[in-house]
Amino acid sequence: MKRKHKQLVSQGKNVIFLLIFLFAQIVRAEQIDSRTEWGAPNLQGVWKNATVMPFERPTELGSKRAYTVEEAKILERRAQAAVEKNNIALDPSRPAPTAEALPPVGNYDLFWTDRGMFLPTVNGEYRTSAITSPANGRIPERRAEFNGQNKIIRANRPDRNDGPEGRSLGERCLVAFGNSSGPVMSPVMYNSHMQIIQSPGYVTILVEMVHDARIIKITDERNPASPVLQKWMGDSIGRWEGETLIVETKNYNPWHTYRGAPTKTLTVTETFKRESPNKIIYGFSVDDPSVYSSDWSGEYPLSQISEPIYEYACHEGNYGIIGILAGARRLESMAAQGIERQIKQ
Repeated sequence: MKRKHKQLVSQGKNVIFLLIFLFAQIVRAEQIDSRTEWGAPNLQGVWKNATVMPFERPTELGSKRAYTVEEAKILERRAQAAVEKNNIALDPSRPAPTAEALPPVGNYDLFWTDRGMFLPTVNGEYRTSAITSPANGRIPERRAEFNGQNKIIRANRPDRNDGPEGRSLGERCLVAFGNSSGPVMSPVMYNSHMQIIQSPGYVTILVEMVHDARIIKITDERNPASPVLQKWMGDSIGRWEGETLIVETKNYNPWHTYRGAPTKTLTVTETFKRESPNKIIYGFSVDDPSVYSSDWSGEYPLSQISEPIYEYACHEGNYGIIGILAGARRLESMAAQGIERQIKQ
């Protein structure tokens, strides 16, 4: 019996030693993966920022920064129930719908959408909004003088149906819809995916929506030509502070707006820090003294996914734009002939 006991003890020690060895190898692999070959913090991978968390905090929550675990679960269940309801099959024998306004893109069924149904934590908190400053979690008021100037700007823009210049940049496939590619990068109803690729001296963020690629140069000095070049997503330069990538962007194309406001004096500062192997905390700060009454900032969790980024085959001059403009000309022709249209929009 003593001999058998010794054998069991010896086997147990071997198992413990094996587990310790395997754990050490896992830790070592993670330590190696946490750095690129040239020694920079490794942010590479495919990430998604789709979440139940809204960009702005609901007004009724006031200064409440985070949900409890129970509240977060309720919020997730509501989002999941709404998706399940929208996924109910339609009755094939239903009568034809009455003529009415065409539905917005938001009426896409679940085949087309990829809504956030979970609430990932940010630094251990179930946040009530992406915006954390100001304390109410909402975008500060716009300056009164800006509102007057913006009316003049809008009045001088081409009508949305006069030509392609009147359509949104997303419709024209020039930049992503809903500021998906940023900065500030925020989730939309589908394709809220991005791939971060690094090389010595550069970080590239490839956003799946409209295939935007933002190339960030790691440098302390901005290209002196950037105020003239005015890229669609602005001129981004980055620097490392410990494990955090800090990116500052300015000098946007004048056609590019952020939340309906011109970007002439806009500066966005972003931070990227890996909280765990499968999560990056993405921070943003918006500074535009000509538009907002104060600076504002916030954070999003980026969750790593195993799926690849697919081609988003969108191009300016696509048949959708041709159809929209041809339809507008047809409506004008009908109006000239006194023909009343049956569908109001």
